[in-house]
Amino acid sequence: MINWQSIDITMHERVATVTLDRPDVRNAFNDATIAELTLAFDELGRDEDVRAIILAANGPAFCAGADLHWMKAMAAYSDSENYDDALKLATMLRTIYRCPLPVVAKIQGDCYAGGMGLVAACDIAVAADGAQFCLSEVKLGLIPATISPYVIRAMGEPAARRYFLTAERFTAQQAQRIGFVHELAAPADLDARVAVIIKALVANSPNAVRQAKALVRDMAGRPIDDALLADSARRIAAVRASAEGRDGVASFLEKRKPSWID
Repeated sequence: MINWQSIDITMHERVATVTLDRPDVRNAFNDATIAELTLAFDELGRDEDVRAIILAANGPAFCAGADLHWMKAMAAYSDSENYDDALKLATMLRTIYRCPLPVVAKIQGDCYAGGMGLVAACDIAVAADGAQFCLSEVKLGLIPATISPYVIRAMGEPAARRYFLTAERFTAQQAQRIGFVHELAAPADLDARVAVIIKALVANSPNAVRQAKALVRDMAGRPIDDALLADSARRIAAVRASAEGRDGVASFLEKRKPSWID
């Protein structure tokens, strides 16, 4: 069993909750956090007993981005050390984004800079209605480079053009309006709202959910040409022929529960 230092992982009814656990620094991440999140999502994604993952945080803030003490140490890094360090962060974000399982971000408090990258790498984001958001990098003479592929996808290019450049704080309501957050809830209702979404996820075919997640990722932005048509046809043919696909259709026709529902 791994002795996690920066995160905590719990399991309940095939749902894993990965919790950022550095509340004293507003869950800002450092090299240890990056390594642990990369390992956690890689291992959970391979676990066939897990149906979904919740990314949560302890304390009043969800994530303040990079740890200032870690950033101070990076000032002495060489160019190659800076590159290697940034690549580890980029790899962590990609590991979350490409995790085969659905990942739900539960944002109970403020979410800044790299924390927004964490949320954007998830599939579904639910935030407390009082949470604040900020892409603050340019205030420090930096840019949100490693998180940009995910944040731009999540909020869209027009919003990214504004908030990447202004570093303005914006509300949870604004985050929902631009599509960065899917739903808002009062703090007291946040757990219940996430539970409703998780219940919907785990009621579905595990294989189909994995394939549907990959489908969105792989189809978004592609031209609708012969290659896409062939790809989409191959995917649905494979799922129709799968054990869960056959059982799902049969259970519907026979008016019974499918095999993946206990």
